[in-house]
Amino acid sequence: KMVDPTLAEMGKNLNEAMKMLEDNQRKVEEENEKKYARKDIPGPLQGSGQDMVSILQLVQNLMHGEEEEENSQAYRLQNVGEQGHMALLGHSLAAYISVLDKERLRKLTTRILSDTTLWLCRLFRYENGSAYYHEDDREGLLKICRLVIHTRYEDYTVEGFNVLYTKQPVIYISSAARTGLGQALCNQLGLPLSCMCRVPCNTMFGSQHQMDVALLDRLIKDDVESGKLPLLLVANAGTPGAGHTDKLGRLKELCEQYNMWLHVEGVNLATLALGYVSSSVLAATKCDSMTLTLGSWLGLPAVPAVTLYRHEDPSLSLAAGLTSSQPVEKLRALPLWLSLQYLGHDGIVERIKHASQLSQRLLENLKNLDFIKTSVEDELSSPVVVFKFFQEYSKKDQTSHAAQASTIQHPIISNDRHIYDTFNQWLGEQLAQLVPASGVDVVELEDEGTCVRLSPLMTSAVLGTEIQDVDQLVDCLKMKIPVLTSTLQMREEFEQEVRRTVGLLYVEDLSWPGLGVVRYNYHSDGKDDGKQEKELEKINTEILKKLNELESDLTFSLGPEFGGQKNCVYIGMVTEDLDVSELVETIAATGREIEENSRLLENMTEVVRKGIQEAQLQLQKANEERLLEEGLLRQIPVVGSVLNWFSPFQASPKGRTFNLTAGSLESTESTYVSKAQGTGTTPPPTPTSSLAKQRLPGQKIFKRSLRSSDAFSETSSVSHCDDLEKMDQRPPASSPGQEQGPLETAKTEEQKEVAQATQTDTEDIQSDKLPHDCTKVEEQGSQR
Repeated sequence: KMVDPTLAEMGKNLNEAMKMLEDNQRKVEEENEKKYARKDIPGPLQGSGQDMVSILQLVQNLMHGEEEEENSQAYRLQNVGEQGHMALLGHSLAAYISVLDKERLRKLTTRILSDTTLWLCRLFRYENGSAYYHEDDREGLLKICRLVIHTRYEDYTVEGFNVLYTKQPVIYISSAARTGLGQALCNQLGLPLSCMCRVPCNTMFGSQHQMDVALLDRLIKDDVESGKLPLLLVANAGTPGAGHTDKLGRLKELCEQYNMWLHVEGVNLATLALGYVSSSVLAATKCDSMTLTLGSWLGLPAVPAVTLYRHEDPSLSLAAGLTSSQPVEKLRALPLWLSLQYLGHDGIVERIKHASQLSQRLLENLKNLDFIKTSVEDELSSPVVVFKFFQEYSKKDQTSHAAQASTIQHPIISNDRHIYDTFNQWLGEQLAQLVPASGVDVVELEDEGTCVRLSPLMTSAVLGTEIQDVDQLVDCLKMKIPVLTSTLQMREEFEQEVRRTVGLLYVEDLSWPGLGVVRYNYHSDGKDDGKQEKELEKINTEILKKLNELESDLTFSLGPEFGGQKNCVYIGMVTEDLDVSELVETIAATGREIEENSRLLENMTEVVRKGIQEAQLQLQKANEERLLEEGLLRQIPVVGSVLNWFSPFQASPKGRTFNLTAGSLESTESTYVSKAQGTGTTPPPTPTSSLAKQRLPGQKIFKRSLRSSDAFSETSSVSHCDDLEKMDQRPPASSPGQEQGPLETAKTEEQKEVAQATQTDTEDIQSDKLPHDCTKVEEQGSQR
């Protein structure tokens, strides 16, 4: 077959451009050169122009230039396949077709528009419908509202807003609808916000994400009695958050009763293309209009959204903007026309079916997991799966919390609600980072709180999600559940241990996903708040540094970048074998050590300063004594030299040395006599915070022994003490002497270290008094 050379060249250029843009293999040298290249900064338009290769290279640099700087987030680019190339080719063809003569353009656009509309109406079971293609998914609903206004207000074209003023229209929208949808409609239509009525969802019976039909009926009656005109109802076939479907059948009956327009939107409308459709979604085929977002459902880039509607008056549709007499605007359907032909009916159904199978696979696996609660409308077939981590009370606490324990929809108390929201936020971020191809995200629901959501219809075609990705997601979830349960159980124990420990302050931060937040409480008398705050920051920063240097599996940080507490140590998620008492004791001991070292340095600085001043006074006094001994004649320059030659004056040099260990001034006469500097007193050992605790081979710090981890209880400190008693009472494997020898030696060494540390503290206290005593001795010696 003959092909237009221009079309063939266009397709060839598009393929070459896509290959160039999708090629992510770049050399490191080129990346470094392009990092601060001048061409990345906006500049004037070049006069000579550039070739297509240079322009495409610039586009590639703009697309991937900052990829290395975004390592903290998973970089995901839509998988553009052959069907995506067809959609992109449609935009190029639309620009080429627009230059045809008017007659050919009219015939071509009419054929494209009629074919696409017919295919979509048959595919989604919407008989005798018309289609409007738009870029913004809210634009279709906006045009529908204008159509209904033109239909219900016959003089609207002539009178304008005066007609609306006499009888105010009312648009009803669910409280579970998209955020800002009602305000956007009012702004675009020029209506006050009082024309928008938000209908609450069910509170007693049915799904808490479905519109309350009985309450809607009462609201409509009240508006009619007050002289308002019920105009349009926006329902959901898959709410943006949880993916639930309103009772479309009853809503359609209510709309027919009050002569209202029913518009439906939502992700569940995609299942209308399948062989089996739930009755709740199938009722959407009877509505007056619906909006389809085929781009995300089928993984097609840059294709328009479609609003299917039924209306008999084409003039009103033209007045509302749903149809256009301009052939160029009809070319919006060209990318979709090409993509639908490339996929075919079977390909479209297969993609939607594959997405439904992914959600069903995840839902089946979640049923077998403990501490996971799901919030789905239909457990047999739910395109959107919403779940969260939720731990029931143990049998021991069921009696005290029997009245409060409930399902996912009823949180126990407000603090627990915040804690679970924080933990589920962390869980969703971890799952999205570990399995980016799954497309899971975090969603905030009004009743359930923070949940993790999987909506394959919106993500699987774009990310290329497969069954093994869902299985990997379940495996990662199984790994995270024990960490969540252990951390949640130990939070209270950690708080109690910190409050019992002197020097530590427990900081309650419900937004931190971890064991808890602790601060070393440093109090210094005589310092203002500014200096004390700096000292507190210094000590806690040093504590964090030393904790991170330890070989442990815990994560310590300064907390979140925004909104966290200052001068605190944030402890992340933990496992069930954590020894909370040892962790808290180590933090307190590390803080005390840092504080003692800081005070020792301050004391040493003060002692050295006073010692220097005392040395200056003594040297000045010694110099005066030397002048008296030598006499006045020896101070005259020429006479003194002659006198010293005839009668030399023997005088040993007098100096002062400062003993840092004793904190006292000493004479340097012994140094000049022995020709060597004395070593002085041996300095005391520096106190350390090392805990002499026995560990099994391979056991890390802050971990219980392997024996205690098998019999884990909710109170880790009690379990830890029981394990130590069992180790002491355990019969020896060989001779008693061989087992008890190292233990006795260890205890003896511990006693020596304690005694030595006590002696060191005593010497440090006494050393502050030594300079004054030594000064008195030196003064007496000089007087003699």
